Amino acid sequence: MFGLGPTELIIIAVIILLLFGAKRLPEIGKGLGGAISEFKKVKKEIINKDEDDKGHDDNEVPAKKNDQPTLEAKVVNKVMEQVPGIKKAMDVKRKVEQVKKIVK
Repeated sequence: MFGLGPTELIIIAVIILLLFGAKRLPEIGKGLGGAISEFKKVKKEIINKDEDDKGHDDNEVPAKKNDQPTLEAKVVNKVMEQVPGIKKAMDVKRKVEQVKKIVK
């Protein structure tokens, strides 16, 4: 597995445990698991959309939905909702940007 032996994996696990603590590990795991499932869901949607587009005539132009968020924006939002540390960081970033606008 990527050239990592059992000793290296144990050391990595201990470092992660020390960095995040035992209380936050299940929370982080749940968030990452949710993000992975969301990526799989989006992948299925893309594949289904491509198959549906192949079924249409070449002359037919599908209607664009300008007010709908892009696929990339949807994925980013889902990841931010699932991982607790990222959500807090993005909130801080938004507040900093608001302060910058006020100062200018």
